[in-house]
Amino acid sequence: MQVLKFGGTSVGSPQGIENIIGILKSKKNLDVKAVVVSAFSGVTDALIGLANVAVRGESYKNQIETVKNRHFDCAARFLKGPQRKNAVKTIENTVSELTQILDGISLLGELSQRSLDLVMSFGERLSAALLSLIFTENGIESVYLDARPLVKTSSNYGKASVLSKETEANIRDYFKTAKKVLHVITGFIGSTAEGHTTTVGRDGSDLSASVFAAALGAKTLEIWTDVDGILTADPGLVKNAFRIKEISYTEAMEISHFGARVLFPPSVKPALEKGIPIFIRNTFNPSCEGTKIVKNAAKAEFPIRGISSISSAALVRIQGTGMVGVAGFSARVFSALARRGISVMLITQSSSEYSICFAVLPEDAHNAGAALKEEFAAEIGLGSIEKPVIESDVSIIAVVGSAMKSTSGISGKVFHALGRNGINVIAIAQGSSETNISAVIPSQDEGKALNAIHDAFFLAGQRSVNLFLVGTGLIGGTLLDQIAGNQEKLANTDMIKINLIGAANYDKMVFSDMQNPNGGLEPLKTKKMLTAPGKAEGAEQLKLSEIADRFVDKMISLNLPNSCFCDCTASEETSALYEKILHHAIPIVTPNKKANSGALDYYRRLTTYSRERGIPYLYECTVGAGLPIISTLRDLSLSGDKVLRIEAVLSGTLSYIFNNFDGSKTFSALVREAKSKGYTEPDPRDDLNAMDAARKVLTLARECGLSIEFSNVKIEPILPAACFKAKDIESFFTELEKSDADYEKKRAKAAAEGKQLRYIAVIEQGKAHLAFRAEEDGSPFRSLVDSDNIVVITTNRYSKLPMVIKGPGAGAQVTAGGVFADIVRTARTLV
Repeated sequence: MQVLKFGGTSVGSPQGIENIIGILKSKKNLDVKAVVVSAFSGVTDALIGLANVAVRGESYKNQIETVKNRHFDCAARFLKGPQRKNAVKTIENTVSELTQILDGISLLGELSQRSLDLVMSFGERLSAALLSLIFTENGIESVYLDARPLVKTSSNYGKASVLSKETEANIRDYFKTAKKVLHVITGFIGSTAEGHTTTVGRDGSDLSASVFAAALGAKTLEIWTDVDGILTADPGLVKNAFRIKEISYTEAMEISHFGARVLFPPSVKPALEKGIPIFIRNTFNPSCEGTKIVKNAAKAEFPIRGISSISSAALVRIQGTGMVGVAGFSARVFSALARRGISVMLITQSSSEYSICFAVLPEDAHNAGAALKEEFAAEIGLGSIEKPVIESDVSIIAVVGSAMKSTSGISGKVFHALGRNGINVIAIAQGSSETNISAVIPSQDEGKALNAIHDAFFLAGQRSVNLFLVGTGLIGGTLLDQIAGNQEKLANTDMIKINLIGAANYDKMVFSDMQNPNGGLEPLKTKKMLTAPGKAEGAEQLKLSEIADRFVDKMISLNLPNSCFCDCTASEETSALYEKILHHAIPIVTPNKKANSGALDYYRRLTTYSRERGIPYLYECTVGAGLPIISTLRDLSLSGDKVLRIEAVLSGTLSYIFNNFDGSKTFSALVREAKSKGYTEPDPRDDLNAMDAARKVLTLARECGLSIEFSNVKIEPILPAACFKAKDIESFFTELEKSDADYEKKRAKAAAEGKQLRYIAVIEQGKAHLAFRAEEDGSPFRSLVDSDNIVVITTNRYSKLPMVIKGPGAGAQVTAGGVFADIVRTARTLV
């Protein structure tokens, strides 16, 4: 025998009712004796509103007509002839009774909880009476059963407790003589021994169904709602949430207590005591098997069953030396709360006994604080106990699963996921059963926390990176090409998913529609949109001075887990925002040299914060494009080696010019040639002033632990001063040609000694400089080809034969590839 329950969203629409009829017809041979129903969706709230209007002495005629007409419309949709007349009469009589009660409330100007319970009962009474007629009209013989005479409760109006013994006896006695047809029963309501109407708490129809199932000895209880079952998380907050096939009673109660609205937590108890399996199923997707709740659930694929949350809570803390070692202190705390009817959702106490904190509903926080002040007035007066502190705007997240007891590392994984995403944990609680780990966090981080933990446990090893990219020029545009070409491989082979959430260039920015369940912008379409001149549909047009601030503020406001900010500009305005970004626990990947070669204090703040908080700040590509220079220096330092000297060619432009300066062409001709091949900036002076190379040298020096500013880097000029005074590029070349003889003289002198001229950066003995240097045959700097970069590192270990890192140190493909590798590297920190 089965008992079924249909909630407000199931019975609240014509489509839902049609589906219910189909479900009941499909169960003709399964002996369904009882169907418990809720009020139509929204009706209970409307009835509460009517009562509040009445007590203020205002007119409620229009509102009551709305409630009545909604039921009339339903009757007209499903019933004909005598059955429709019968339904209309029943609705009119029931609404007339409701009107009389509201008139009394209005006349007295008083609304007790007892009166409110009576008013709220009309929702289920209207619904069940009408549905019994509709089912009968559709070939399912049914009768209406008002549960109040059978379900006996305490007189705690609004949250009455069911008196199990009396109720079960009443139900069994009734059904012994009742007609053998389907009974459509009112959920949510009962009555006291004196016959006064009560309600068993909002969403209490689940409890009503469970009580009837237990009394009738049902084989199963099916609770039909508007979702496919209990999910691993709230799908409104976690897009990747999925259905849990089977769950234990204990796990179901834990997950429902902490906000999963699919199930009313007390409803599990009567079924649990009788060992009745509960199925949570979807009225609008009846083919789905839903979630099965049993005493001992099958072992899950994952170490946890699900994650739930209470969005709005308040944390109350009381502390002081007067608590330490004092027997009965906790009893006084919770007795004081109980006397005021305050329910506590979470409790935690420090092992030193110095403080106790607990979570309550926000509306109970002030009352809880007052209760504690009253109880401990003497101790507060003496100063041995501090006044209670209330912290509002907090949420509670709960990680639930009975397998946690036998699986090590669950807590570590939970708190790593939170910490990695910069989510502050205010309080922690875990029961001795080890079925639940709860944490109190700021409300603004609820969605971020749920997603971070859900990804950590349920994505089968897959890690997601939510990418925000600024700069879609040569490097950024090539990066988007590479992401587009490798997204599928990364996801399927390496289990790393790159979601492009936002992108911007110098005058436009665009963000993904976060309501899209697939998430993410298409890299190639985004590149085309942002690089096209003028306005673009879907992109926000901005001034150059606004773009960085606005983009970063939007990224922070989205508050997504596993975010990564990538700066592919050369902008000081953007790099000035790095500290703000890191302080919001968002990793940074960049080839932009400005931050690390700016003020030493800023560089230190960024790298120190990154290191201490574990928030990646990756800038490998600021020196040598994709060459592993910075990471190698770090590895040497971490392994205990000491860098004695670094010698390097760090400019592709200068490398090309001096690699080919063999006397066959003049220096100015080689500069022209380098410009024509795209090796220089549009104005070659931007390369030949050696500023770019100096910034790279400064970064390497700082990575080696040197405390130097840019002004401490000595730069031997490559160009004569007259070249910088030239008004345009052609004038520059005219001036440069005047110095060809001087360059040739330097080259010839080196050649006469069997050497070749190079422009080399050197870091040694706490100093850094860049200068011309004649290199002998066999020097690693003589092996350079085209625009290659080279770094020669001499350390305690690599003293006789220095370490050499050599390869392309510029170019869109290698630089973007290095940036891409760093983005992927941030995903590793998610584990």
